[in-house]
Amino acid sequence: MIAQLPPMGWNTWNTFGTDISEDLVLEMADVMVREGYRDKGYRYIVLDDGWALKERDASGNLVPDPAKFPHGIRGLADAVHARGLKLGIYSCAGIFTCAGYPSSYDHEYEDARLFASWGVDFLKYDFCNFPENANGKNRYLTMSMALRASGREILFSACNWGTDESWNWMRSIGAHMYRSTGDIFDNYQSFLRNFQGQVSHFNASGPFCFNDIDMLTVGMGAQGNVAIGRPCTDEEYRMQFALWCLAGTPLFLGADLRKMPAAMKEMVQNPALLAINQDPECRPPLLLGSREVNVPVPEEERGDAIEPLRAIRDQLQVFLKLLSDGSFVLAFCNLFETEQDVICIFSDLGIPYHSGMVVRAEDVFTGETREGLRDYLRLKVPGHACRLFRCRMEALHG
Repeated sequence: MIAQLPPMGWNTWNTFGTDISEDLVLEMADVMVREGYRDKGYRYIVLDDGWALKERDASGNLVPDPAKFPHGIRGLADAVHARGLKLGIYSCAGIFTCAGYPSSYDHEYEDARLFASWGVDFLKYDFCNFPENANGKNRYLTMSMALRASGREILFSACNWGTDESWNWMRSIGAHMYRSTGDIFDNYQSFLRNFQGQVSHFNASGPFCFNDIDMLTVGMGAQGNVAIGRPCTDEEYRMQFALWCLAGTPLFLGADLRKMPAAMKEMVQNPALLAINQDPECRPPLLLGSREVNVPVPEEERGDAIEPLRAIRDQLQVFLKLLSDGSFVLAFCNLFETEQDVICIFSDLGIPYHSGMVVRAEDVFTGETREGLRDYLRLKVPGHACRLFRCRMEALHG
């Protein structure tokens, strides 16, 4: 069975767009093996849009671009599998893909069989150029059934951007993960918008069907296909990765792994962070408290993909995430640009002062431990930063 835990891997789109090739994919696969990504759980390497020719062949089949993929997708899949990785591919529920390549509308079953014959392990299924008179829910169900009939176990990554409140039905139609947001861009506003837009829907995410808030931009440094607006700072990238782990959303890296800064590589392979994302119970985070303020987006940070008058809300947030071993995570997020005091009152956790319990909290990033906490935890959080603590209750002695 697949997708018992949030899937992890790497996708071509964020950095390379349609400028992809067999050589690029295999080079990235080698980096994933050599530099430890695979062994930390990043197993899927996904071809996004742009792998095919612009027309189907005389038999109606999709055709890999021979200039980009001289050994075809079958040959690429064999090479990826030999490295202990899994290969993903891309299509679309519409007539054409987002970049204008032939797509799978009315070709679901033949395409699913073709992908299976190539040894594909993962399908990202986008939503561009979808006919106005068609039914999106039915078309995603149709591809889900086609994959089930293909004779191969293929992870179904449905990407309809949250249209028709997809968190209410994606599990029912057989998706293993589903994109619930618009595209991410490599800036603070974009990743924060994707996370905040789904806080109230993460409860619909869990084993075998995960809410996907898009590929990570961690480590991109404003280099690549989705570089729009002011690039993220390292602290903002740490916030992004912390939020993705907290949410239990799929972790798909989008940076050029050959150029990943050492600090970012260490972070995305941090066992303590990955354990939060990959916890067997897959419980969603609970927003315990927030302080609301409207802050207009600075003009220099807007970019083409950001609404000019969009404001950040909930400037200080505290989240709780329960883990399978009896511990729990507290996340303190500061959306202000300057350092702030943030407080968590333990009665909001169900651990009131009279419970006879104290809390032991270990900083996930630094390892710093606080013992014997009772009633509350107060700390300073840098601007545009998130601090995570893995906590345990202990009986109060004496």
